[in-house]
Amino acid sequence: MKLWLVRHAQPLVAPGVCYGRLNMPADAAATGECARRLAALLPRGVQVISSPLRRCAQLRRSLAALRPDLVHETDARLQEMDFGRWEGRSWQVIDRQALEAWTRDFAGYPAGGTGECVAAFMARVALAFDALPRQGDAVWITHAGVIRAASLLARGVRHIGQAADWPLEAPKYGQWQLLDL
Repeated sequence: MKLWLVRHAQPLVAPGVCYGRLNMPADAAATGECARRLAALLPRGVQVISSPLRRCAQLRRSLAALRPDLVHETDARLQEMDFGRWEGRSWQVIDRQALEAWTRDFAGYPAGGTGECVAAFMARVALAFDALPRQGDAVWITHAGVIRAASLLARGVRHIGQAADWPLEAPKYGQWQLLDL
């Protein structure tokens, strides 16, 4: 089975802003271009599962218009990590001590003081990952954090204790990667 991990197009947010769960749209032209490229590549009848956040739902709808043969649904487990009080703030103005506390207790510290901890985020994504069908391909239209978590899960990693163990690589906006499961 192949899992297509598709990242939404460029969101309409200022550069350098923490926007995990903020529900903003993505660039419409970039979304349409990503949908066209995906539509040309995806196997017939593949299951497309999307984060319900607007920037992902936009891509799912664009893809559905081009490929009505695909099975489309949403799954809240594919939402980006909740960064609590950091949401909508520039990373540069977020308190350095709070960021250091997060990196010291990467698994257990609630991001932004009120958001998700990485352990809970990984567990949430793992529930969606474990529910994947074992036959046929699937597509996730989602976020960089979810894609990073899925790549760890595919390698059998279910718990991240240190920030240094978190992958830095993720597809660029409107790009994807394939996992062979």
